Amino acid sequence: MTSPETSPVPPPSDPVLALLLDVDGPVASPVTREVQPGIIADLLGLAAAGVPVIFNTGRSDTFIREQVMEPMIAAGMPAGAVIHAICEKGAVWFSYTAEGPGPVHVDHELAMPRAFGDDVRRLVAEDYSAHMFFDETKRAMVSVEQHVAVASADYLAEQELFDADAMDLMARHGLGVVRLDHHAPNSDDQIDFRVDPTIISTDIESVRLGKDLGASRAVEFLAAQGITPQAWRTVGDSRTDYAMADWLHHNDHAVKHVDVRPADGIPVKPYEVLTAADLGLGEDVIHDDAGAAFLHHWLAVVSG
Repeated sequence: MTSPETSPVPPPSDPVLALLLDVDGPVASPVTREVQPGIIADLLGLAAAGVPVIFNTGRSDTFIREQVMEPMIAAGMPAGAVIHAICEKGAVWFSYTAEGPGPVHVDHELAMPRAFGDDVRRLVAEDYSAHMFFDETKRAMVSVEQHVAVASADYLAEQELFDADAMDLMARHGLGVVRLDHHAPNSDDQIDFRVDPTIISTDIESVRLGKDLGASRAVEFLAAQGITPQAWRTVGDSRTDYAMADWLHHNDHAVKHVDVRPADGIPVKPYEVLTAADLGLGEDVIHDDAGAAFLHHWLAVVSG
């Protein structure tokens, strides 16, 4: 039986903050793909302070378990804390506690056709394996990723060729697709899928997936726990990550967005956008260094 001294304290129903975090960039280094111990420690501190921590990522549930969940549990997750992980841009999700992960849920209606994924796997093996690998952990999306040892400039040049080949392959499968400004509808003049390049990967996915879907799921998950945050902070490293804050603002949630790679340019938004400069840091503080600084700042704020 749990003694009063060790009984978990339930999280507040109206926490002052909730965090909705992209993973690549703000939490995991885009260079090493690993998470700084300081980030793990501050995530644990925030969870212990009753701040909901939710990951909203294109990464697979396997990546989150290995790079985020397992280090958090090893470092000592507080009793009663529940972390939600929305993966593959809303197609896959699970939650975890100090006891480990719960079941993984997959929205199969949002999954890529298996035959197309098999053809992409062959394409990478035959033509692109020197620069990238096929991500076998994805359950709904089809993704390829830069080898850590490959220089960024070399990968990005090869990525352009791969993306073009992937779009040709989609046409052969009769799939309508969009990549940035290039639209290639299917025979019914429809576009159901997207080729989404990032600085370290290409995701091929349903157009219904996105960080806005993840934000919607995040609010639902907290509501199911009886939690309504007073305000949200969303954190990302690309233009597509703004969709988290867009959705929250549009649905009348107080939100500020943190851009940890503002060199892409900061769009005009109806909510406040923060960068490392707002913490008095230099322009060279980006990605997980900026993410770490904000997490540490928020922990200090909620800890008084």
